[in-house]
Amino acid sequence: MTTTDNTPDVRPVAGRTRLFFWEEAVQDWRSARKDGRRPQFSEYVARSLRALREGVGREAATDPSTRSVHRVPLQDDGSGRLSDRYVAEHHALILFGLHQHAASEPVHRPGVGLGTACLLLRRSEALSEAAVERRLIAAATAQDLHELVQHLQRLVPLLRQADIGLDYTRLLRELTAWDAGDRNRVLRSWGMQYTDPGTPAPTDGEVAGQERAPYWATFDSGSPDAAAELAALRSGIGREPGTVAAMWPFYRTRMASEWRDKGSLTRDLAAEHIVLTLFARHQQTHARRMHVAGDSPGTAAGRLARKAAADSEGKAATAALERRFGTLLTSADADELAMHLRSFVPLLNRAGIGLDYDLLRTALRTWDDPRRPDAAADFRQRWDRDFHIAVSS
Repeated sequence: MTTTDNTPDVRPVAGRTRLFFWEEAVQDWRSARKDGRRPQFSEYVARSLRALREGVGREAATDPSTRSVHRVPLQDDGSGRLSDRYVAEHHALILFGLHQHAASEPVHRPGVGLGTACLLLRRSEALSEAAVERRLIAAATAQDLHELVQHLQRLVPLLRQADIGLDYTRLLRELTAWDAGDRNRVLRSWGMQYTDPGTPAPTDGEVAGQERAPYWATFDSGSPDAAAELAALRSGIGREPGTVAAMWPFYRTRMASEWRDKGSLTRDLAAEHIVLTLFARHQQTHARRMHVAGDSPGTAAGRLARKAAADSEGKAATAALERRFGTLLTSADADELAMHLRSFVPLLNRAGIGLDYDLLRTALRTWDDPRRPDAAADFRQRWDRDFHIAVSS
């Protein structure tokens, strides 16, 4: 873990006059070093940390010894119910106490989200990749705040053992949001942090810095995990991109760290999410990879129409497919295009006809992008031409 000499100074943010306890602990530790003393916590901080560890399992506001470290006011609105933020701070304090126990440096690390911390844990090789993902996904699929905290209480000691810190101010915001309607943004933030590709290390036959190939381009039906992977991707059908923990290991989307940390929903992520779910549905029951470079939706639809005609379904079937494909071409935006593709892909699956998923991702990414006003028209023209070529060939 980076030494605290490189940790940015912690100051109250706008609208907050006092530091949170974990921020005070960082300053307390740093002040000893600045004074030329051996870096350590003051008696007040050490005593408070002991009280927090002893408070594991207790409900918020029931332990008098920890009230002094709360910064969120304990307000009585007459309902007898604690505020979500106060309860979230209680849990964040307990987690901080567990995390800080026996650590050589302050574990509050501004800028290190939970997803980033788990990525660092995976890279540390203290645990296997599968073990880290299992713990992160367990936390991400918690049904409520209580269950989430139970998983985090088992995770933070592992972070401590690997000398990995965590931004507890950010975690407080995320715990507050968990049951307050903004869970999807929290999930997307964790997932995008954990899947941050950074600068990929070269493998055999690759060039340093080369982008990782998308999942559909590397899918191996002979892998013992293939069926489980496709099932994980299908679980994201109809779900908001970035919020399905089982899909996180399959994302390759790059985005600015600020957007990643905020859990922003970008066009790139939305397009990749849709394509992953479409590919998983398309690949189901097939040994041959259904991603076929160069086969546009027009080509695939044309082959489907030709196959229908050859199967004695006649001109009526061909005309029906042409009408269906025409509806797809007239999609007004990427959402409508995705809707039509979801009904189109099962037909290709049954017929064993492939599709270029790289092309599909580009189309979904740019179809209604205001910076590419001609993109949809270009795709319509090319796919329509591909359809008629495939039908007549």
